[in-house]
Amino acid sequence: MFKFLLKKLAYLVGMLFLISLISFFAIHAAPNSFFSAGALNPNMTPEAIAHLKSVYGLDKPLLEQYFAWLKAMLHLDFGISFASGEKVIDEIKDRIGITLAMNFIAMTITFLLAFHFGIKSALKDGAYEKIVKQISLISYATPSFYLALILIFLFGFKLNLFPITGLESGNYQGFRRYLDMAYHLVLPISVIVFVSFGSLTLYVRSLTIDILKSDYIFFAKARGLSQKQIVKYYIYPNLMPFIVTILGLSLPGLLGGSVILEQIFSINGMGQLFFQAAMSRDYPVIMGLLIIGAFLTLLGNLIADIILEKIDPHRKKK
Repeated sequence: MFKFLLKKLAYLVGMLFLISLISFFAIHAAPNSFFSAGALNPNMTPEAIAHLKSVYGLDKPLLEQYFAWLKAMLHLDFGISFASGEKVIDEIKDRIGITLAMNFIAMTITFLLAFHFGIKSALKDGAYEKIVKQISLISYATPSFYLALILIFLFGFKLNLFPITGLESGNYQGFRRYLDMAYHLVLPISVIVFVSFGSLTLYVRSLTIDILKSDYIFFAKARGLSQKQIVKYYIYPNLMPFIVTILGLSLPGLLGGSVILEQIFSINGMGQLFFQAAMSRDYPVIMGLLIIGAFLTLLGNLIADIILEKIDPHRKKK
């Protein structure tokens, strides 16, 4: 197990280095920049712009800039934002909480719904199966921004049931503040859940159908086991490796899975920060968010591999 962990950690570090290298040079190779003519105050002289570039170290060769950034990044210093002048790590700290909370709640609800309806539709024929399949296909085909606009129009303007922008509607304190924030997140979370659960439900349903065709299910039925016992002792355990893998891949979505929705609902989170940084070509913020996303992706894969090594008897021990 120690050799397995050492190998995976070496892979994680190597991949993170390659991702950072490629991302850094790709971003700086893009046309225009934050300091391009017209992007800043048009009255600024070329000398003033050159001075700003020297302050941020952009007058040095790219390779030198990269290694300076890499050295600082190892200390969790992603530099200073061009747009705000604040430290990138401070901007991330200010926004990461709401994005994590919103996407974690949405992901939990999505998995519970997909697990329930995916297994149940595989076990049942007829109208129930058709309804679940149709709703899942509609969910899979629905763009998140389109559904968000529909919910805003219906529940925000027509029925006036939910707020449509921001996170708070008053200067509440304590528990009432968290209730107010939860009230504002009803529509964004509903959108994330609806557009996500369809594909996952169809996937769980397909896996369950394959499991039901197995010989051990046939012998379990021959021994007189009930449907609940088959689900508990055969379907759940055999679904777990696949679910763990999906959960590992879903980890980066906790931070970057709501870029469009945060912009539409004016939620001051990580998604909105990434959108604003991309529009203004704020390199330090973009790189900080990309590295965090890449690290979470690799970490999710590492955690999934460790869990699968323990729970999946079919994996070969290395």
